[in-house]
Amino acid sequence: MARKTEKDIKEFLKEAKKPKVVRHTASNVVSRHKKESRFPWKPVIAICGVGILVLCGFLYFKLQKATVEIWPNVETLNFSQKIVADKSANDISLTDDVIPAKYVEVEKTETQQFSATGNASDEGKAGGTVTMYNTSSTALTLKSGTHLLSDSGKYFTTLAKVAIPGGSKAKPGSAQVKVQAAEGGEAYNIGPANFSVPKLSGTNYYYSTYAVSAEAMTGGFSGDVKKVTEDDIAGAKDSLIETVSAEALEQIKSQLGEDYVVLDDAVSYETKSSSSDSKSGTVISAFNYTATVKVSALAFKKSDLDKICKDYIISQMGQDKTILDSSFSSEYSLKSVDIEEGAVALDVNFSAGTYKTINKSSLALTLMGKTADEISSTINSDMTDAVSRIKVDFYPFWVKKAPNNQKAIDIELKF
Repeated sequence: MARKTEKDIKEFLKEAKKPKVVRHTASNVVSRHKKESRFPWKPVIAICGVGILVLCGFLYFKLQKATVEIWPNVETLNFSQKIVADKSANDISLTDDVIPAKYVEVEKTETQQFSATGNASDEGKAGGTVTMYNTSSTALTLKSGTHLLSDSGKYFTTLAKVAIPGGSKAKPGSAQVKVQAAEGGEAYNIGPANFSVPKLSGTNYYYSTYAVSAEAMTGGFSGDVKKVTEDDIAGAKDSLIETVSAEALEQIKSQLGEDYVVLDDAVSYETKSSSSDSKSGTVISAFNYTATVKVSALAFKKSDLDKICKDYIISQMGQDKTILDSSFSSEYSLKSVDIEEGAVALDVNFSAGTYKTINKSSLALTLMGKTADEISSTINSDMTDAVSRIKVDFYPFWVKKAPNNQKAIDIELKF
């Protein structure tokens, strides 16, 4: 090879510094475009694969869950106890079987208009026969002239003394007696009717004594002028006092609230005053009657009664037992009442189911990492005969053991 001179080297370097012209053919351009537009599948597939692995790991380790359903055996305990509601008590006393009572009284005055039913002229009075009934076991005697009030609001009086033997609701004692309308007029020619005995209001006989007429009353004829009668005034008094008493009692119940129990026999009624603005014999079509009634009541909370019953059940069951609140029931009846002293004695029958106490948190600790069979075996071993059934479910579907996470084990009690 010929040796290059210094001049040759300089020429070579000069040529190297000149920019090269690249000539692109159609085939070269197409080939390069194809290489530049090719999609990078391999990196994308690799990233998706990693994502799937992460997701599976998350599902496997974070979403594992075990649900253990346990059906405890329930034992029912029944008790009967005398419990006193006393207004002097401030708190429930399981030792003394006492719950607090509340004494409330309301005084109410009301005026109401009533129609006069008497006739100014001497008119005929309707009459007939009624059968008196007595559902009380004690015989009852009513004097002649006893007032009967029909279900249509008409007063009649008995024309003879009547003795009604005792009976029952299924087979009441009965006796017949003739009656006459309190006033004359065709309005008293009423058809078959039911009658109450207003004079018995406030006694036990009021609800157990009544009368029934099988045939219509006859003989009454109308007059043109109305007047106030003694019966009008007496009827207005009875009706208004009954109305005001009922309204006062409802006011007491409203003040106490729904949780309070007001027994009928723990309520007393006192008529403070009553008067009519018209005297008997006054010729007038209507008159006003005013009455003031004081109603006193002794009440107790149903929640207090339930609590003392539950506390008694808890005191009688084992320390390893728990009371099933949904199974609790109670019934009570009045034994005695003294409104002035502020005490109501009740005979109470109550019951509730109990089951062996299950500490869900500590039980969940012992079940971590166990299979369904191992979980059932562990619970049966710890609770012997206290459980009737066990059901175990895992999530997701491929999980075969309880997770090693106490919070991921859900224990549910079924009854």
